[in-house]
Parts: sequence; C-alpha cells; structure tokens
Amino acid sequence: MHLADIITLRPQPGGAIFFGLTRRCPLLCRHCSTASLMSSEQHEAGLFTRFADTFTPEDHPELVLMTGGEPLLRPQLVTAIARRARRAGARSALISGMFFAREERVPDRIAEAIASVDHFVASIDIFHEEQVSRAAVFAVLGRLLESGKDVSVQAVGLDDADPYLEDITRDVRETFDGRVPMLVAQVGAAGRAADWLSAPGGGVHTLNLPAALPCDMAAWPTIAYDGTVLACCNQDVIDRRGPEHLRLGHIGEDGWPEIRRRLTRSPLLRAVRTLGPQPLARRAGAPTDAGFCGTCMGFSERPEVARQASDLVAGEAFEVMEQTVERLQVEAGPTVFALRHGSPRYAGLVTLGHREEARS
Repeated sequence: MHLADIITLRPQPGGAIFFGLTRRCPLLCRHCSTASLMSSEQHEAGLFTRFADTFTPEDHPELVLMTGGEPLLRPQLVTAIARRARRAGARSALISGMFFAREERVPDRIAEAIASVDHFVASIDIFHEEQVSRAAVFAVLGRLLESGKDVSVQAVGLDDADPYLEDITRDVRETFDGRVPMLVAQVGAAGRAADWLSAPGGGVHTLNLPAALPCDMAAWPTIAYDGTVLACCNQDVIDRRGPEHLRLGHIGEDGWPEIRRRLTRSPLLRAVRTLGPQPLARRAGAPTDAGFCGTCMGFSERPEVARQASDLVAGEAFEVMEQTVERLQVEAGPTVFALRHGSPRYAGLVTLGHREEARS
C-alpha cells in the first residue's frame, strides 16, 4: 500500500481510523506534539483488540493506522490489530519513531509487528536524529524495501526554507533511488514544541478558497490513548478529549459500526467536511477569527452553528454537494493534500515510487 493510496482515502468519511495505542515513547524529541514519556498513559491491550473485533467483512474501515507515542513499544498489540484488520478485509499501517533502529538487530517481536502491517512509516527529522542516527533508520528501511514492504518517510522542519528539509529529502531520494515517498510537514507549537516555538508551523489549510474550504481532517476517527474516539486528529482535540461535537464515543462501549454511524450522520460533521468550519460559521453568523481549527473547536458553544448545519444537511441539494466535494478532493490527488497540510515545496514527494508516477 503506497503512501499515495493512503492519502487518497483521506476525504472518505470512515475510510480509515487512527489507533493511538500508547502515549509512551523511549525517545525525548524536543518537538514531540504528545510530550510522550515512558511513564505516560497506556491502557490495557484488550481495550483496543476488542474494538478491532467489531470490524467485519461487511463493515470495516479501509485502513487501520497505528500510532502513539511509539506503537512498537507494544509490538504484540500491533500484530494482533493488524491481523484482525486483515481478517475483516482492511489494510493497516504503522508510524514509528524508529527507536529500535539503534540496535544492530531488530527484535523478533518488532520485526513480526512490522511484517504484519501493509505500510510502514518512519518518522525522521532533526529532532529524532539527535537520538537515532539517519544511517540506522536508512539501514532498516533498506531491508524492509528489499523484503517487499511498502514504506514511506514522514519528516518535519521549521519551514520550507529549513536547510534540514532540503538535506533529508535529497538524501532519501538518492539513497533509495526515488522509491520511498515522503510526507513533509512543519513543526507545530504543540506538546514540547510549545515551550520553544513561538507560532504554529505553516502548511495547514493554505488554499485560498474563501467560499468553502472542506475539512478532510474530520473524515477519519482518532482513538485517543484512553479509548476516547474523536472526529479529529488535532493534538489539542486529543489532549482535551473534545470539544463535545467532536467526541464520537469510547471503544470500551462502542463498536466500529456505531462510531462510523455517528461520524457519517452528524449534520455538523457533514457540514464541516463539505463547507469547512469558517464558511459554516459565517453562514450561521458566528465568529471566525479563531482560525480554521479554532473556529471548529468553538462550535460546541455555538448552538446556532449546529442549527445551521442541520438546516443545510436537510436541504435537497446537500447530499449531491457532499458527494461532489469528496469526489473533487479525491480527483485532486495526494499532492493537493500535501499542499494543504504539509510543506508546499515538498508536496510532490508523496507520489515518489507510485505506480502512476512510474507510468508518466
């Protein structure tokens, strides 16, 4: 499963789900958005596997994406979830900070967990490289490529002009002969980075479309470390376990069919995915000066926005508009997603090694 295939699912409501398996991590990266420590939250494995058991061949996300903290601190849990996903007809992916690459040999349980997923993402940046060398990460990625595993690199820098990004993107392309795609983004002022970064990183929702700016971030549910399910992967939302209109339930009580139903049927979420929070707020006469995400996070205190969303969704033309917006986002391709949510300079790297790129 190529990175471009994963990104193509992004506008599809319920097309994928994030599993935050742990907030623990053995690394102490200075930019970590979750401020993870080895003493951070971690809940029992059965909470996550029981939820994965609610996937069926008739009703499942297309992709299960496991993250943390560091998910490979729980390799057996990764393997268990990946196997359950596959039995139901779903694919799986994993994002890792590569702590294990410091060892000469990948431990068997970690190797088994990586082998169980359909796509492996290595997170690498100047902050990770203070603790895990680039050479060690590249050595692991090289072996995975040789074994036939689909891999990609997720890198962050301070801005598009950051010389680190120019260096790492060139090195990845040259080392792996253009076979490893990259999603390049900018550091945001969350977690530990909030202590030293004065402003959020750029590259978020940069398209200039004042009439409508659909939010594809409200399409994939995110399971927080304690099992709370949210309709957004914004770190502020995860840390706060809300606001209310973005809470979809809890995996200790709700299975996938119910989570998917709430995600796809909520009038407010449907309107946010189709129009975007600021255009929706303007229609309701609500303020928009908190920015894209900030406007949305204020909706639980703005009943007029929920009423506007319900009226909009009840209209005869809304379903056609909703389907058209989703189709246009898919047709725009993965590079447009990277332009909106990542580094514009390096957006095209998400298609490196993709079969469609190879034919062009």
